[in-house]
Amino acid sequence: MALEIKSSAFSDGQPIPVKYTCDGDDVSPPLAWAGAPQGTAGYAIICDDPDAPAGTWIHWVIYAIPEHTTSLPEGVPKTETVPGGGIQGTSSFNRMGYGGPCPPPGPAHRYFFRIYALDTDLKASPGLTRDQLTGKMAGHILAQGQMMGTYKRK
Repeated sequence: MALEIKSSAFSDGQPIPVKYTCDGDDVSPPLAWAGAPQGTAGYAIICDDPDAPAGTWIHWVIYAIPEHTTSLPEGVPKTETVPGGGIQGTSSFNRMGYGGPCPPPGPAHRYFFRIYALDTDLKASPGLTRDQLTGKMAGHILAQGQMMGTYKRK
């Protein structure tokens, strides 16, 4: 089953505005989703860049998003817990919260925003890495969806 995830800031497959990158305000873009199956107990979102020179770079890990939530606003605070519900993990920048696209000069990189509908509250503490989160999610994913934006530094 697939979830639909979108942003009012950019369309799937299109460039991510500078505001949401290290060259701008470095704030998270607004996200909204729909299509959660019955039994969804919460959500997790992972944003990554598979085109990074050193391997996949993790830009955002957020989980324990309550089941009644269908969107995140622009500029989610870079704190352990998120107002309204949610817990943030550790990115490849070695900090909590969203870290926007910041690729080296060259071709555009792809940034995937993946959402997961989970059948359980993970009861996890703040600071999980992507690998720790995906380990906890194993066997609990009811549905998932993704959107992709691109960014190229000038």
